Amino acid sequence: MADIAVIGGGAAGAAAFGELLARFDAGTIHWIVGQHEPGRGVAYATSDDRHLLNVRASSMGVFQEHGDDFIRHAAQQLGQVKGTDFLPRRVFGDFIQAQVGARIDAARRAGRSFRIHPESARAIVQRGEGGYAVRVGPDRWLDVSLVVLAVGALAQRPLRTVSTTALTSGAYELDPWQLDRHVKAPRRVVVIGTGLTAVDTLLSAAARWPYAELIAISRHGLWPFTHAALPLSPYPRQSELNQALLGCDGVAPMLREVRRAIDSAPDTDWRSIIDGMRPINALLWQRLSHDQRKQFLRHVRWIWEASRHRMAPASGEAIYQLQEEGRLQVLAARVLDVDGTAPLQVTLRERATQLVSVLEADLVIQATGLDTAVAYGAHELLSQLLRDGVASADALQLGIRAEPDGQLLGPSGEPRPGLYAMGSLLRGILWECTAMPEIRTAAHHLATQWVQGVVGDSSESAGEGP
Repeated sequence: MADIAVIGGGAAGAAAFGELLARFDAGTIHWIVGQHEPGRGVAYATSDDRHLLNVRASSMGVFQEHGDDFIRHAAQQLGQVKGTDFLPRRVFGDFIQAQVGARIDAARRAGRSFRIHPESARAIVQRGEGGYAVRVGPDRWLDVSLVVLAVGALAQRPLRTVSTTALTSGAYELDPWQLDRHVKAPRRVVVIGTGLTAVDTLLSAAARWPYAELIAISRHGLWPFTHAALPLSPYPRQSELNQALLGCDGVAPMLREVRRAIDSAPDTDWRSIIDGMRPINALLWQRLSHDQRKQFLRHVRWIWEASRHRMAPASGEAIYQLQEEGRLQVLAARVLDVDGTAPLQVTLRERATQLVSVLEADLVIQATGLDTAVAYGAHELLSQLLRDGVASADALQLGIRAEPDGQLLGPSGEPRPGLYAMGSLLRGILWECTAMPEIRTAAHHLATQWVQGVVGDSSESAGEGP
């Protein structure tokens, strides 16, 4: 028998669990989901229908063979739905749960063994004879041959410029999805960040507190660009561009190739050129040296994120409407300090003038998005893996060190057979790995390889301790 543990109750964990349920019958599949609602994670747990997917409905699916399942599911809730629509993320969360539920029913009928654990994984220990022992909850151990880490986004760490006084004041919110715990309506809300997380935060804040002044701050003051209302025609010379990009040595030559393509094709929307790079983005990242990756993160990341991860058209319209109405102001500035109790004092240095100023805010919300710095975070399981040398942090704090297929690497670069990661933990090796198309592909590949006996060896399944 060869048991499997999938750790993580979000979309990535759901995809891995469902793919394994459909294929694996040589042991028990354990899905360790924690105390949150299985399948939804942070991304799809929202109940606010202003929070829209930034991918068209026709491209959304949980499993590799998804077809138009999501469109049909959404139509049952929302009525008429088109594949070109950008739908509420809540609806996709419902769809994930329905899809996993269908796989569970099919697995029961097939007599396959699985368990769903409503506790968190607290530790992973290598067994001397091969495989791993996973501690679930305070003192229960599972002996498994394969572990899939699909823990999703880490909890945000406070910015280093935020004082302890501000953090404990109740006026500084680290979790932008928990605005409902602020009962008193603020007069001024400052949101740190202008990415997709900040967009959702501001749309919720504007509806919740209709008389509040809203200010968004980021170093460049740039919103994500918006998707076109309808799908774009592909760039006719995309294959040539991608080959040229793969032949570049460094970030600057890549940028020149992309600019040249955009300038030479005035009738092609630049967004289709960026989207056409998607199949090679991981390869481009892997061909960069450590220093070249640092250069990208320092100088290019901000414009790449805005161009690649765009807003749904309706989200963009709502944000720009708030600005036109004078309710929302956007500042390109660096946050130097956040201090005080209520109101908080936010000290800024404006990007254009380098002038320093102080804002008062009744509520400051940190909405800086994905945190992958596992070495500095407070995630109990990941901290244990690093501390015990089972895993190691990426050199640029983009998750954990791993092979492109997700197999973890130890401190000296040694592979950890049977220990794999999916999703945001792999940004260091894949860069683009957090969207559902990449997640479902990774889940399908891992499940298929394991069942074919390529990943690891089978071992005993029962056990009470490491």
